[in-house]
Amino acid sequence: MRHPNYNHLLYFWTTVREGGIGRAAASLHITPQTISGQIKLLERELDGPLLQKQGRRAVPTELGQTVFEYADELFGLGQELVRVVRGAGPRERRSVTIGVSDVVPNLITWRVVAPLMQGDKPFRVVCHTGSLDTLVAELAAQRLDLVLSSSALPPNAGLRAFSHLLGECDVTFFAATRLAAKLRKSFPASLDQAPFLLPTNRSPNRRVLDTWFLQQGVTPRIVGEFDDSALVKSFVQGGIGVFAAPSAIESEIVRQFSVQVVGRTDSMHARFYVLSMERKVRHPAVLAIIERARSGLFSEPAVKSRRRRG
Repeated sequence: MRHPNYNHLLYFWTTVREGGIGRAAASLHITPQTISGQIKLLERELDGPLLQKQGRRAVPTELGQTVFEYADELFGLGQELVRVVRGAGPRERRSVTIGVSDVVPNLITWRVVAPLMQGDKPFRVVCHTGSLDTLVAELAAQRLDLVLSSSALPPNAGLRAFSHLLGECDVTFFAATRLAAKLRKSFPASLDQAPFLLPTNRSPNRRVLDTWFLQQGVTPRIVGEFDDSALVKSFVQGGIGVFAAPSAIESEIVRQFSVQVVGRTDSMHARFYVLSMERKVRHPAVLAIIERARSGLFSEPAVKSRRRRG
């Protein structure tokens, strides 16, 4: 096969985007039978199934996900070409593929990555989440431009990649309103035997918290352990327990999850890194992320302002 049939590829891409063959057919104004037949021809060309049923939706297989990602970039560039030809004005095409470790809070990712999508020359951003080991392997294979992580690359990783510190900040403890009011007065001693929702042992943040608890002489009552930081916040909203998060996103957490601050500590820090294959950073997206994070999200004035409020 010299190259795939692009009509077949378009039908498959639309099916994944729309969530099913019926919706794709309506979007493209053709019959479902036509789309189904063309996708089968594409599967024959690529020597493997591209779609599988998940309830009423058609979702990509592992092979299908790979094909979809390439098709998404291909047709995205095609749409941009049409805009340029129609007089929308040429603009520099810049894209970046980012791996985000699944222990990095979503709000940190948003604050770090969102600026790349804005401005006069925005990036087209593709984000993949997963375990750090998996993402580092993808980085080594040059399928990712950078990885956002809550820890530096370990020395024994066996990979010639480099860790660039984005910044660090204090840690804030949060709880639902009633529990926060109860624990706030004698913080941090009040955390002894307080119900806690913690990261699992696979998170470097867990080790930092365990060390801090030992230093403070408190033993929390662990009621849950989670990899997903967003899931933790949902449990906290219901008054289940206390959780800790970077002070850099304190105001967003309070506003979005309707929780209150129990207390803050400047004797424990959350750190975040960009991992890349470059010792001296040249990739414009990595440079932009580092510069904006250090001058904004993790800047010293921002940290100090939160300490004064505490």
